[in-house]
Amino acid sequence: MNPINTLIVRTLPLVPRPLVRLVASRYVAGETLDDAIRAVRHLNSEGCMATLDVLGEDVTNLSETDETVSEYLEALEAILAHGLDSNLSVKLTAYGLKLDPARCRQQFRRVLDAARERGVFVRIDMEDSSVTEETIRIFEESRRQTGGVGLVLQAYLRRSRADVARLAPLSPNVRVCKGIYVEPAEIAFQGHEEIRDNFMAILEDLFDAGSYVGIATHDDVLVERALAAIGKRGLPRDAYEFQMLLGVAVHLRHRLVSEGHRLRVYVPFGRSWHAYSLRRLKENPSIAGQIVKGFLRRG
Repeated sequence: MNPINTLIVRTLPLVPRPLVRLVASRYVAGETLDDAIRAVRHLNSEGCMATLDVLGEDVTNLSETDETVSEYLEALEAILAHGLDSNLSVKLTAYGLKLDPARCRQQFRRVLDAARERGVFVRIDMEDSSVTEETIRIFEESRRQTGGVGLVLQAYLRRSRADVARLAPLSPNVRVCKGIYVEPAEIAFQGHEEIRDNFMAILEDLFDAGSYVGIATHDDVLVERALAAIGKRGLPRDAYEFQMLLGVAVHLRHRLVSEGHRLRVYVPFGRSWHAYSLRRLKENPSIAGQIVKGFLRRG
């Protein structure tokens, strides 16, 4: 990593919010639902699907979960009202998972039931390892009630292939990603290549189990390996989709869409844009450096 970018990453909490907002416009649709609607419309016009996510996680008070539910219900109505090709993505800690798992289930069920009634798919995102098991349990409970719910598995976790075998009887819809949370070596692979290898092993396990798979990566190497695995099995285009973050690997996104592959873009929005944007910058220090250089040039 470039030493200057490393320094920038370490001092990100001190970066003025207006400067962070410069990069937020790339990764975040905006603070309001209207901003998100505009972003999804644009993506749909490019031939991309979308998934809406109201930013926010790790609530500290259960009273906050009512607002989370309300925001998701509004997003759900907007999807229908505007005819958007989009589903929903949720983080269970925003529903109080770490505070009260029973209450979390109740609040999440409100959103899932409303989505099921309206024919909108809901993806349960995966967070840090402290909630992995409970997240999978809530998915299992939900999947037995509806096919309109999916899960995320992280390739850097050593347990993930066993989780695929565990979930196979449910014919799960699974998004596979590398994983971004800092985890200890005893539970997570640390090497770049071993994470790639496990990503592909999970992907192939899911393909062979007949699952619908969301291939969530911006890694050119993994995209090519995934395409090879798809071609080897002769999978139809409706058996999988690629998934990417808003504002990342745009040229690769356009290429996959032009080749006829289904592709979904994650569209986050909401008042918690600042914390999310800092995380994106920490994950991609080179962009942090570019933003600061551009700011200094304008100055």
